[in-house]
Amino acid sequence: MRVGIPRSLLYYKYLPFWKTFLTRLGAEVETSPLTNKKILSRGVEVAENELCVPVKAFYGHCMALRDNGVDAIFVPRVVSVEERAYTCPKFLGLPDMIGAVAGPLGLPPLLTPRLNQREKPREFKWQLIDFARRQFGRSKLDAVAALESARLAQRSYQAGLVGGKKPLDLLPNSRFNVPRSRPPAEQRKRIGLLGHPYNIYDGYITQNLVARLEEMGAELVLPEMTEHHELMQAATDVPKQLYWSYEKEIMGAINLWTENKAVDGVVYVLAFACGPDSMIQVLIEHRARIHDVPLMSLIIDEHSGEAGLITRIEAFLDMLMRKKKTAAA
Repeated sequence: MRVGIPRSLLYYKYLPFWKTFLTRLGAEVETSPLTNKKILSRGVEVAENELCVPVKAFYGHCMALRDNGVDAIFVPRVVSVEERAYTCPKFLGLPDMIGAVAGPLGLPPLLTPRLNQREKPREFKWQLIDFARRQFGRSKLDAVAALESARLAQRSYQAGLVGGKKPLDLLPNSRFNVPRSRPPAEQRKRIGLLGHPYNIYDGYITQNLVARLEEMGAELVLPEMTEHHELMQAATDVPKQLYWSYEKEIMGAINLWTENKAVDGVVYVLAFACGPDSMIQVLIEHRARIHDVPLMSLIIDEHSGEAGLITRIEAFLDMLMRKKKTAAA
């Protein structure tokens, strides 16, 4: 069976796990191409207007996998990845949203395991074992072996990220472009690039933001470069516990960076129409302000233009350089 994994949303976070798990179950795994104009335009045409642009792109990636002739598309229902918390509501409903258009679009069958650790974290294991037995007819022993291999692959991936690598460096064929040149070391600034991986690393949606920042002299610091438990611990420094796990990671990163003066400035990338991100944006801006760390928010959607993005990045980095020179004078 050829199983397609859309190159969008949680692809940048869990691909090593999913690919290893499905491969060990006997599937031939194929990922969709990098996001391009055709993929995004297709997604925008069929998705609801109020959805954020990464979800719209997900629709287009599903259609690209259909065109590539896969036998099934992997669309997990990720309800919760930790106790007493949830993921984004759109992740909860993603199989339903894609399933609603699967017939008219002629999509192949969807593989939709339900993953929910909110009440019982150990349920994650049994949910995947049950999925392996129902969808692939594998024994419990085979499913457990596939799960352990997947965990090892994910740990290796996360170790690479904590070691300073970016998802674009570790995931296959994921770089939209590479920096053409970089300023001398003394002209570079440490920039915290904050946001969800699917907002930051999709080069087409963000107009190749990572490479552009590096070309302009940014030494990027990313949330993935910090151990997950450290992010979660730092995220507790808010008046009330956040309900969304992935927003906790973002809050943990900004708290660590500002408290430890680890960055010269922060670029926060969020998608237009994202409810959870818009709510924590106020907390992020407050945190940066009280610690006197410059912050720029970039809101992306399918209408984002390259010229405006470049102008804002250049102005922000120039401001950081002037601030650095003034402090040294």
